[in-house]
Amino acid sequence: MLIQETHRDVPTSADNAGSMRIFLFHPTIPNYPHAQFPGVVVFSEIYQVTGPVARFARQIAGQGYIVAAPSTYHEFTGPEPLAYDGPGTDAGNEWKVKKKLSAYDEDATLSVDVLLGLKTCNGRIGATGMCLGGHLAYRCALDKRVSATVCYFATDIHSHTLGAGRDDSLDRAGDIVGELVMIFGKKDNHVPPEGRDLIRKTLHDQGVCFSFYEVAWAQHAFIRDELSKGRYDPALAGICFEMLKELFGRSLTSGLGERVGGDYKVEDIC
Repeated sequence: MLIQETHRDVPTSADNAGSMRIFLFHPTIPNYPHAQFPGVVVFSEIYQVTGPVARFARQIAGQGYIVAAPSTYHEFTGPEPLAYDGPGTDAGNEWKVKKKLSAYDEDATLSVDVLLGLKTCNGRIGATGMCLGGHLAYRCALDKRVSATVCYFATDIHSHTLGAGRDDSLDRAGDIVGELVMIFGKKDNHVPPEGRDLIRKTLHDQGVCFSFYEVAWAQHAFIRDELSKGRYDPALAGICFEMLKELFGRSLTSGLGERVGGDYKVEDIC
């Protein structure tokens, strides 16, 4: 599909009457100006909406989803992306722990609000993101308006270290009502094996509907197609994007109606 790119500056309470820029990537079909699409919030890594994040957003929009990509660090800087260098990394990591958890959650709520406020949104919402954005997508899934979420190598969930103070992301796993996909590389040294095990066990114990993928040779940031320090794997990135397409296509574009009941019994057959 063709894509129209705009942005919207949304007032927030987190930065003293300031605003957050939300980049919008909207699919268009010629001669169908009233076509409706599901919405997807894309959360960025610590560098804000960089070239790789924008390209990821365009990929999703091209599949028929209205994408909203918020600028995470609006309390501290403008909407421009940080550079993939030492100073950019230092700033992103500093602001990641300086920002309040409530401010992260407000950003997610406002992004969903913007999508649902569009006449061209069909009312179904998904979320995705990578690195820091994977964690933010997970927290966005705590919003009951979100039906499907894909988290790429989400950091800090296992260690409760998002924002100022201890985060409650794992503690609230049971609040997730939509379907969740968690994707990690087994060579990811940002989320160690015991951290991934903790996340998986908690989701299972809390009855979350989820899939959990650990890719054998993938490192952290393996879907970033620019300045990934040798970690980008286009073949694996493509496979994981198919997982995203499957979940979003099944949960956001098909007419499922409301989910009824919990788990179902599997017949013991060969």
